[in-house]
Amino acid sequence: MNSITAGSLTNMTLASVNHWVKRRQTEALSCLYTKPEQGWKPLINDVDEASGFAAIKANRQNVQVAKATWEASSGKVVSRLTFRRFLKSLTNDINV
Repeated sequence: MNSITAGSLTNMTLASVNHWVKRRQTEALSCLYTKPEQGWKPLINDVDEASGFAAIKANRQNVQVAKATWEASSGKVVSRLTFRRFLKSLTNDINV
């Protein structure tokens, strides 16, 4: 199968198909795995878990105050939605 046919079957451009074929020939099957550096880096990581947990323990009723406390202690700035998602992931770990 040539690269024009493969591109039309997979809805890829000719350059993308040729790049994939070249990578496949040099890296064998390891090129099919997603590389760890791809994607967004997490804004809140495992190191911040303890400080986030302490901030929410101190201010259980107000997420905004807990977020401000956590931002002051960690030096990072995140949106309210990101902080809520982080808190939700903490509760998912507890509920298992």
